[in-house]
Amino acid sequence: MSRIVVVDIDGCIGCEACVEECPEVFSMGPGDLAQVFNPEGADEKKIEAAMEICPVNCIFWED
Repeated sequence: MSRIVVVDIDGCIGCEACVEECPEVFSMGPGDLAQVFNPEGADEKKIEAAMEICPVNCIFWED
């Protein structure tokens, strides 16, 4: 993967939508906020589905 998925924890509301959509990549971390624990755990299409389901759009790609 040439880019890596990142969660902006300052924007995260802890809804767990990304974890439900893509548990291979996301988990709940400190403060009950989403975190990326395995950035290569799923293909980009599945990660992008988690990005799209995020109600606060705090998941993005970083080069």
